[in-house]
Parts: sequence; C-alpha cells; structure tokens
Amino acid sequence: MATFRFMFFPFCFLLTLLFTSAPSAVETVTITALRSDFRACRDTAGNVRIIIRQYRNNDVPFLLLVDPVTLESSTVRAADIDLTGNISIETVRNTPFIKALDRYTAPPYKLQNHGAVHAGHPVDGIFLTVDMCPSRRPFEKGFFTAVADLSRQSGRGTPVAIAITGNWLENHRDDLGWIVQQIKKGKLAVTWVNHSSTHPYVAGAPLERNFLLSPGIDFEREVLTTERLLLEKGLLPSPFFRFPGLVADEKLIRSLRELALIPIGSDAWLAKGETPRKGGFILVHGNGNEPQGIRKALQFLQNRGEVKLLPLNEAFSLNN
Repeated sequence: MATFRFMFFPFCFLLTLLFTSAPSAVETVTITALRSDFRACRDTAGNVRIIIRQYRNNDVPFLLLVDPVTLESSTVRAADIDLTGNISIETVRNTPFIKALDRYTAPPYKLQNHGAVHAGHPVDGIFLTVDMCPSRRPFEKGFFTAVADLSRQSGRGTPVAIAITGNWLENHRDDLGWIVQQIKKGKLAVTWVNHSSTHPYVAGAPLERNFLLSPGIDFEREVLTTERLLLEKGLLPSPFFRFPGLVADEKLIRSLRELALIPIGSDAWLAKGETPRKGGFILVHGNGNEPQGIRKALQFLQNRGEVKLLPLNEAFSLNN
C-alpha cells in the first residue's frame, strides 16, 4: 500500500502540472483605450483608408479602418500603417463614404427616421436589416435559418445587416455563437451595425425624452461600448449606426457625424405594415420581441421567389 501511495502522488502532481501549465486554447481578447479618430492614411498595399478608431488589443495598438470607396471596414496593427506622410482628408472628400457621411447627417433634422432609408443609386435588390435590441426572449432562430438557407440558391452567404446592442451581445452568447457559426459556414454574410449599448426606453415617455434622448445618456459611451464588445468577440464594426426607436435630434446626429458613422433608418418597418420597395431598407426585429414582423418577413421572402438581398455597403458604393 505504501508503494501505491508513493507512485500515486507524483502521478497526481505531474497531471496537475500538465493541465495548469498548458496554454489556453482560445486567447482572451481585451480591448482598451478605444477612442474616435478621423484621418486618411494608406494601408500596407498603398490603398487609401480612413482611420475612424484607435484602440489597444491585448495592449497592442490597433486601428479600425474604413475603405472610403466600398465602405468596408477592417482592422490593422497601428505599426503596419505609415502615418508619417499624412494624407489630407480633403483628398477623399468625394468618395462614397464621405459623401454618405455628409449627406445623411445634414439638416433638416427629423426626430424619427433620420438618415439613409434606401440606396442612393439604382440597385436590383433590397437590404435586410435585423435589430437585436435587449430582450429576455430567445432570438428568432427559425427566421435566421430561413435567411441562411437562401445561400443555397445564390451560392454565397446571404447578406444581412444586424443592428446589434451591447446588451444583447452580452446576454445572448449562445444565440450569437449560432449566428457566427452560420457566417463561418458561408451561409450568412453579416454587416454589424451599431445599435447602441443599452438601448434605453421608457414606456409612455415622449420621443423627445426617450431612447437615446433620455436624461443622463452618454452617447459616445453607448457607441464605443458596443464597438468594444464586437471587437472582443472577433467581429468587425461597420461604419453604420441605427438609433434605437429610430429617434434622434440634431445634437445626436452631429455627435454621430463626429464619430464617423452613417445613420441607418428604415424604408419598410414590416411590423408596422410598411411595404418593401426595391432599394429600400427592410426593418425587422430578430430578438423575439416582434413576431408579427418576422411572420411578414418570412412571407415576403417566400412569396417573392428569388428575392435578391444586398450587402448594406452597396447602398452607398457604386463599386460593388
């Protein structure tokens, strides 16, 4: 028995050492020092890009870039960008990104649904946008599955813009994981639209003092928190923002312009009985809170035959 104890304890020690010293299979990403920026630069291939954020990824300086022609975003180590030969922002003033930024944050300001609601040029399709506001309900998995299954007809991931809140990101990790798996399988091609962090709402309060116009709201924090959460989950923030309730005033619109984000409204909020049109932005809620909109969206997709859904950036860029 003594011999058994002698051999058993060293074995346990070695086993413990093996498991405690083994590196983690998934590296934890921590995003810090995220702040707004707005400069033109050139990437490693010499292409002009717009820097809209700088941050630290596990303490390594990074930049969030936007292609001013296609409006696609990307991240890059700050060390890989040459910032010594600064490019004037005026050199990209006539690009689709800057034009859209200026156009959709300009007066006259509307309290509700200010911003882009349809493509700025003729397109052969529509744009599906799905809001994921805070919710205790399961997400609309059946709807997302139906959208993903459209990839069988097109042979590519189905384009969908998901307007995501930080609250939903943090509280629906399994649901988010399922969506990410569909992306990895090539079934969905998601544009991540910022929809604020907390999506404040007070039932019965007037619009002028509701949603992000509620007293005490730190708008920049609402925006940057969701971007930080997306980056920490390996997801790419786009240069688009949807106001909760589609509600904003002049001050918020101007602040959004300072953050270099384009406001995305709605041409057809299906739950309100609005009819989709070619080139328009369809709005449904995929968070389980608006089943009537989901039913109408499914009927629309089924009844229209080969409905062509387009990536959101193609509403603004002529180069796609």
